[in-house]
Amino acid sequence: MAKRRITKRWLFNSFGIILLILIAIEILSAYGFKSYYYSGVRQTVASRADLVDGLLKKYAQDASTDYATEVRGLIENFEDKDKMEIMALDVEGDILLSSSGFEVTRTLYMPDFQQALESENGEGYFQGTLYGENILALTRIFRVSDEEIFAIRYVTSLARVDQQIISLVAVITVFGMAIIFFVVLSSSYFINSIVVPLGKVGQTARKIAQGDFNIRLEKENDDEIGELCEVINYMAGELSKAEQLKNDFISSVSHELRTPLTAIKGWAETLSGEEMPDKQTMHKGMAVIGKETERLSGMVEELLDFSRIQSGRMAMVMDRMDLVAELDDAVLMFGQRAAREKIHLRYEEPEELIVVMGDHNRLKQVFVNILDNALKHTAAGGEVSICVQHTGETASVVIADTGEGIKPEDLPQVKTKFYKGDSTKRGSGIGLAVADEIVNRHGGSLTIESVYQKGTTVTILLPLAGKRVEAEITEAER
Repeated sequence: MAKRRITKRWLFNSFGIILLILIAIEILSAYGFKSYYYSGVRQTVASRADLVDGLLKKYAQDASTDYATEVRGLIENFEDKDKMEIMALDVEGDILLSSSGFEVTRTLYMPDFQQALESENGEGYFQGTLYGENILALTRIFRVSDEEIFAIRYVTSLARVDQQIISLVAVITVFGMAIIFFVVLSSSYFINSIVVPLGKVGQTARKIAQGDFNIRLEKENDDEIGELCEVINYMAGELSKAEQLKNDFISSVSHELRTPLTAIKGWAETLSGEEMPDKQTMHKGMAVIGKETERLSGMVEELLDFSRIQSGRMAMVMDRMDLVAELDDAVLMFGQRAAREKIHLRYEEPEELIVVMGDHNRLKQVFVNILDNALKHTAAGGEVSICVQHTGETASVVIADTGEGIKPEDLPQVKTKFYKGDSTKRGSGIGLAVADEIVNRHGGSLTIESVYQKGTTVTILLPLAGKRVEAEITEAER
C-alpha cells in the first residue's frame, strides 16, 4: 500500500512534471523549427523573386530586345526549376507560362494572387496545403505597358522542409524518451530505496504494537531512513523497559498488597474465633491490623497520587509555610521507629523560620517518603541525619543515611516510575517518582547521591517565599 501511494505521488508530481516539461520542449522545438525553416524558404523565394524582377525590368527598358521572348526564355530556362516553379500570369490570373513545361488548361486557385491584387505593394504570400501538397507561393504584380504578362508567381513545395522538421522533432523525441527512461530508472531505484526500508519499518512497528519488543531494525544507510531505524529501535528498547517495569510493578504491588491483607485476614479470623482471646493477644492483633491497614492506605495513596500525576490532576494548595515545622512533624513520626530499629536519628532543628511557598501535606509527604526509605535501607547501628538550612533565595533539606546505598547501575533509574532496584524490598517503586514530581511542581529539585555499601544522600532544594516565586508557582499551577 505504501509503495502504491508513494509511486502514485511520484507519478503525479515528479514524473508528471518532467513529462509535461519534455512535451512542452518538444512542442516549442517543433514550432521553432517550423518558423525557422519556413522563414528561410520564404526569404529564399523572395530573393529569387527580387532577381527575376530585376531582369524583367531590364528587359522592359531595353528596346532592342523582344520582351516576350526574353521572358519566355527566362521562365523556361529558370535555373532553380528543380526547387521551385515560376509562372507568368495574365490579368485574370490565368497561367501563360510555367517553368514546369506543362500546359495548364484551367485556372488554379491562387490565394496569393488575390492578395497581391488587393495589397498596395502588389505582393501576396500563401503558405498552406493546395491540391494535397503543402506549398509556399509568392505572387508579384509586374505591369508592363501593352504586354500580356501581368504577374509573376513563385511556388515551392514544403514537403522536404517538413521532412527535415519531422526528423529533428523525432531526434528530440528520442532524446526526451531517453531522458524519461533514465529518470524512471533512477527514480525507481530511489523509490525502492525508500519503500523497501519503510516497509520493514512498518512491519517492525506492527510487531512492536503487538508486543514484540525484542525485534530490531538493521540500519543500512546513514540517512533519514537510518535515523528512523535507530529511533524505532530506541523506542522498542524503551517500551521493553517500560513493559518490564510494569510487570515488576504489578508483581511487586500484588505481593505488597497480599502481605498486609494476609496478616489482617489472619488476625481477624483469630480475634473472631469461638474462643475469646486474652487481652494481650487482642491488643497485639489490633496493633497488627492497624499497622497493616495504615500500610495499605499508604500504598493506595501512592497509587492514587501517581494516577493524578499521569492524568495531570494532582492539585497543589500553595500557601506560605514554615518548612522547618513540616520537617519537624515528619521527623517526629519516625523517632520511635528509629529507636526501635536501633538507628540513630540525628536532627538539629534550626531556630529561625524558613518560609517557602508550598503545599503542607505534599511536602510532608515528600519528607515522610525520603525518611522511610532511609530507615528502610539502614541497618541497626546506622545513622540517618537531617539538615535544613537556607542560602540566598533557596532552602535545602539534606537527608543522609549510612545504609546499603544504591548500585551505580540503579542510581539513574531510582526516580523512574515503577523502578525497584531490589525487588525483595518493600514498596511499590513509585514513591520517589511521586516525591520528585511534587518537588518539581514547587519549583525545586530533588537529587540523589549514593555510594554503594556506604550510604545515600537526598538533597531537596526549594525556593524561598517571595513575590517572584509566588508568581512562578502560580503560573506553573495554571
